Amino acid sequence: MRQIEQFIAGGAGAAATRFGDVFNPSTGQIQARVGFSTTADLDRAVAKAQAAQPAWAATNPQRRARVMFNFRALLEANMQELAELLASEHGKVVADAKGDIMRGLEVIEFAAGIPHALKGEYTEGAGPGIDVYSMRQALGVVAGITPFNFPAMIPMWMFGPAIACGNAFILKPSERDPSVPVRLAELMLEAGLPEGILQVIHGDKEMVDAILDHPAISAVSFVGSSDIAHYVYSRGVAAGKRVQAMGGAKNHGIVMPDADLDQTVADLCGAAFGSAGERCMALPIVVPVGDKTAEALRERLIPAMAALKVGVSADPDAHYGPVVNAAHKQRIENWIQTGVDEGAELVVDGRGFTLQGHEQGFFVGPTLFDRVTPEMSAYKEEIFGPVLQIVRAPDFETAARLPSAHQYGNGVCIFTRNGHAAREFASRVNVGMVGINVPIPVPVAYHSFGGWKRSGFGDHNQYGMEGVRFWTKLKTVTQRWPDGGAGDSAFIIPTMG
Repeated sequence: MRQIEQFIAGGAGAAATRFGDVFNPSTGQIQARVGFSTTADLDRAVAKAQAAQPAWAATNPQRRARVMFNFRALLEANMQELAELLASEHGKVVADAKGDIMRGLEVIEFAAGIPHALKGEYTEGAGPGIDVYSMRQALGVVAGITPFNFPAMIPMWMFGPAIACGNAFILKPSERDPSVPVRLAELMLEAGLPEGILQVIHGDKEMVDAILDHPAISAVSFVGSSDIAHYVYSRGVAAGKRVQAMGGAKNHGIVMPDADLDQTVADLCGAAFGSAGERCMALPIVVPVGDKTAEALRERLIPAMAALKVGVSADPDAHYGPVVNAAHKQRIENWIQTGVDEGAELVVDGRGFTLQGHEQGFFVGPTLFDRVTPEMSAYKEEIFGPVLQIVRAPDFETAARLPSAHQYGNGVCIFTRNGHAAREFASRVNVGMVGINVPIPVPVAYHSFGGWKRSGFGDHNQYGMEGVRFWTKLKTVTQRWPDGGAGDSAFIIPTMG
């Protein structure tokens, strides 16, 4: 049995006594086990990070950027290996796994521009002979807790900017698919990163709590479900840490009567069923405006869904693969039954899907509900699977209110040819990321990713300049160089009046 070890400077350390199973989702079989780190392992990793971080922060930003350039080259050289490893543990098809890596690589490219991003501000003559300038400095030892659904992209979203800013980073990836994060750390070392600046530890809630409570960890970034995000944010802030915690989603796609329905259906199939729906930016709710639009959309969706091929992760012709494990498959199927029990019309039922030769795999077929209403719990909660729900709206105003009123506010999309309607929607909707004829509006690396309401806790978004601000602290210096002679002592606060 293959064993996945932690990646701590100076070696793996003592043998693990607790383990987690890592499955091959296409076969349903255990393919490896991951040794869970202990609090002693965390202490050792933090000590190594504390020892290495001051010299790394003192390294000039251009040299830190060169490590990012080297790492980017290594990612490209090892792309196929990384994608196959990722697909084998997560279940997404290899082409989608490459996309996972590429979206992380784009943030590494942004981080390579850190010399420019870290430039401060300067005011000459803010007062008589007084200049004021600001600088951004690293926080010290920081950490990231990442989910199973993007085991390459989200770690790079976090450690790329954090390390480029001069911090030492401790990564706690999901125990469901931990091999790629360890491999990324190995490649960072190969790229020239000093030992101790990026380390990987493994574990479950016990390790999450240890990270949140550790007095030497200054900041924590998290992506996962909203309940856990709220917990991480609350506990981390109570311990005096800076925390950004991204939660779940229930993204809506508004379909206006003037939308190009053929293009909309193609976009919906990719956004709702790609990666088996295991994306926080998936599009599980479609809101057609008017019954005529709803009927036409439904008529096109059914054959488009029938044409989707569900296959093993290594199948180059498959549109999507299995979900991550048996428990998650059961959770999705339970939500489908809940939708039926609540009175939604089950148009296409993906339960009971099997693949010849892979009968024990964790597959769920594409599923479609119609006449879902906002009162249903299956509408309110995140299913995180290949399930698309149609919520009919009589007019634009009703459709626009649905995503704004929902507890989640991660992403939203409108399909239309009407520029005025699109502009009004983008301005008014109470959601953090908006797509206009773009079903999965994940911002490019030099902007920032982040949701509102229960989709995001904390004041800063992921990556881009928001990431630079999160992973640094601002210092402002007010300086004067007297030219001799003692002036009058000031007993009141100086002003520019």
